[in-house]
Amino acid sequence: MKQETKDRLVRCVKEVLPSTTKTCIWIIKITVAVSFAMMLLKYFDILPWISNAVSPVFKIFGLPGAAALAYVSGYFVNVYSAIAVMSTLDLDWRALTILCTMIMCSHSMVLETAVLKKTGASGVRMVIVRTLSAFILGIVLNLILPGSADLSVASAAVGEKLSFWTTLWEWFLSALKLVLMMVCIIYSLNILQRLLREFGVMEKIAKVFRPLMYVFGLPSNTVFLWIVANIIGLGYGAAAMLDELERGDVSHRDVLLLDTHICISHSNLEDLLLLTACGAVWWIMLLSRWAMSILLVWEQRLEFYLQRNK
Repeated sequence: MKQETKDRLVRCVKEVLPSTTKTCIWIIKITVAVSFAMMLLKYFDILPWISNAVSPVFKIFGLPGAAALAYVSGYFVNVYSAIAVMSTLDLDWRALTILCTMIMCSHSMVLETAVLKKTGASGVRMVIVRTLSAFILGIVLNLILPGSADLSVASAAVGEKLSFWTTLWEWFLSALKLVLMMVCIIYSLNILQRLLREFGVMEKIAKVFRPLMYVFGLPSNTVFLWIVANIIGLGYGAAAMLDELERGDVSHRDVLLLDTHICISHSNLEDLLLLTACGAVWWIMLLSRWAMSILLVWEQRLEFYLQRNK
């Protein structure tokens, strides 16, 4: 390896470390705080109470009331929490596909809204858009998917409730594992992002995905961030997104368009595979959210156009 190449590698790593460290600490603080709060809500049976309150609404999605707890868990925590609840329910492929599509639209709401807001999007708008999109897709899928809704679903037996200190210890181990994983992924991803741009790989990637970006209504310079959001999600990809913004490589307008798309359609690798393994139909979850994202992005473009021509 030439000395010049080594120097470029070292310089990229040095440049990216300070901003990545700052963002990493911010993400971990939010993640741990939300995780701890949800542990308390679950332990003191507050989360089930919330799900029981909204369960009657789930009839319009063709889902039994018991599915509400899975949705609420995913909404406030993450997809893994929703899967844990779904594993206690006996849902068919139709119900699972509807429920999982809704969860994919609006999971990890607290953390991901914080990420989207930090990139310049309106936090309130993101919450409303993601929640309404989940509900709209739930209604539409219930209308168009073959078969009929089965609202009487049996639940598996629930194990004995653990003591508070045992629950707290299990939460600590789980949170520690998550934090270590997040640190590794965030640093690796941000360094990779800087290297790809330094050595001209980003331009080549942009050319390959440019036709797809046009369909989505997204600028070609958001390709890398779109790939990041689709592969590993918003939480892990936050540092790369913020780094792009700080460098000025992506404009505020372009980021808002990207946020409008990825707030609905992201984590289309690991999360999609996990929910498919649970029994949901992957292509319905993917294409339905893509369709919603396309509508939202072009609506956002219309807003920009009208604002510019006032």
